[in-house]
Amino acid sequence: MAPRTDEDERLLRSWREEALAEIDGWDFSGIADRHEEDQPPWSYTALAREVVAGAGSALDMGTGGGEVLLDLADALPADTVATEGWPPNVPVAQRNLNPRGIAVVEYDAEAPGATMPFEADRFDVVLNRHEAYRAVEVFRVLAAGGVFLTQQVDGRDFEETQSLFGGHTAYPHITLAALRAEAEETGLRVERAEEWCGRSRFRDVGALVHYFALVPWEVPHDFGVDRYADVLLDLHRAGPARGEPITFTMRRFYLLARKPG
Repeated sequence: MAPRTDEDERLLRSWREEALAEIDGWDFSGIADRHEEDQPPWSYTALAREVVAGAGSALDMGTGGGEVLLDLADALPADTVATEGWPPNVPVAQRNLNPRGIAVVEYDAEAPGATMPFEADRFDVVLNRHEAYRAVEVFRVLAAGGVFLTQQVDGRDFEETQSLFGGHTAYPHITLAALRAEAEETGLRVERAEEWCGRSRFRDVGALVHYFALVPWEVPHDFGVDRYADVLLDLHRAGPARGEPITFTMRRFYLLARKPG
């Protein structure tokens, strides 16, 4: 292995700084000019607006920093509640949503046997963007005739990271086919569903490291600039150093289902 150059060491120092990206909801503005990604043919926000129209109550699962609800603020019913399970995001969501009368409840959908802290038949609409959930719990808290809308990151998202850094997908069970079957088994009626594949492009390795700091589940748990320095330097030489972006495969799907009533 060739010894590292001064330029290599400079790059590694800058990437270590990127790895310290501050978590503030799902805020990727720090790499907005160095990262671009394709968009699905549907708009989750438009779908959400459609299902909350006329609703008397709504729940947003895994609200992050409340970003989606802020975009929907003019369309939401007065009785709107959000949950968030990632501790760093809870105060961010509370800061953004509490002034609008939206309570933020701590709830980790991935905790074993996690039961949502709401009574049965509580909500007309349950929204879920990129958050884990238990279909039986969604069914329980939905009112009769209520609608569940979820957009999910397919478990095969960013699958190229497996060949680069090793490991395997943490969520192999997250596919449209699997979640559709689970929803139908609980009694939900799936009215619409669609899946999509696109590309995510990073202009430099620093932007990629910054991204992984915000979504660490896309890489092995031991990911770090120094541990994977040689891999990252090779990525730089093969792509950005030659004016080419680093490209990964994105996979998304959505499912819209209704509780009979």
